[in-house]
Amino acid sequence: MTDDKLDALRQRIDAIDDRILDLLNERARVVIEVGETKAGEKRQFYVPSREQAIYQRLCDGNPGPFPSEAIRRVYREIISACLSLEEPMKVAFLGPQATFTHVAAMQQFGLSARLVPLKSISAVFEEVARERAHYGVVPVENSNEGIVNHTLDMFMESELKVSSEILLEISHDLLNRSGRLEDVRKVISHPQALAQCRKWLEETLPDIPLVDVGSTALAAQMAADDETAAAIASEMAGSLYGLKVAKQKIADNPSNFTRFLVVGRHTPERSGQDKTSIMFSVKDQPGILYRMLEPFHKRQINLSKIESRPLKSKAWEYIFFLDLDGHIADDSVRQAVEELRSYCQFLKVLGSYPKAVR
Repeated sequence: MTDDKLDALRQRIDAIDDRILDLLNERARVVIEVGETKAGEKRQFYVPSREQAIYQRLCDGNPGPFPSEAIRRVYREIISACLSLEEPMKVAFLGPQATFTHVAAMQQFGLSARLVPLKSISAVFEEVARERAHYGVVPVENSNEGIVNHTLDMFMESELKVSSEILLEISHDLLNRSGRLEDVRKVISHPQALAQCRKWLEETLPDIPLVDVGSTALAAQMAADDETAAAIASEMAGSLYGLKVAKQKIADNPSNFTRFLVVGRHTPERSGQDKTSIMFSVKDQPGILYRMLEPFHKRQINLSKIESRPLKSKAWEYIFFLDLDGHIADDSVRQAVEELRSYCQFLKVLGSYPKAVR
């Protein structure tokens, strides 16, 4: 390729970038108008169903060669930056920084949101309930380790709604200062991360002591201060604390996802691909489990999850948590939930929200 041809191609790229910039600013001006209209009508400025529709429409209409999987990432930041023009969005998350919850919050809200780390799940709920944050992000279950009980417990006390869900693939790396396995004298991480890497650790570092700490991010911070230590943490934690990768992807199960919930004060509109979460308790009587499920079975409503937690106020009674396909505004879902309510001591709809895109 001659220098003249290369220069000409670069000039074309520059011209295209100028057009993209003009269009981004045009989009931002329209978003500001949308924000002003919503403010006048007192409508929510963050609409997860609208975002999902944008991503889906663009991916379905993408002729290539720009990769469809990159469209969501690009538009996540465009939407995040435009939303910040409507109203600065504050999002609380279970911290500290560089945890997987932090990564999930960035995946959902982008880099233009103000992400605030808090020390506990209850603190995240309180921050949103007291309107000091617009939304909160908390873990609810891991595909390998199961449910996060504290998150379910918080819904027993809180009036917050589930606004959306996030699925994040969890990739555990072994990080240390040198990037060499032979320098590792101890491995530090959150107990769940250690459990998810147990087989690899036993086979590769059988005589190395394991140290439990409160988060993977704290482990990375400690490893940055100790040349003999390695942390099991995210790539983001390694970047934040200046660590090198001694070994990538050391989890025993390569298919490892954590589901996070975004909690807010309102139920989102229908997106067409929704999930509804409810919690309820029933009287202990013969056939009650069958009657719990029958309203959904006869309406052909898919149940994607059911969990139970002990009712703390009374021994041997339980709270059930149920995820089902559809939105509470759908007639079939609403009717099924109302029929179930007739068998319950109490029932609460935790939220209807767009299903996460994996």
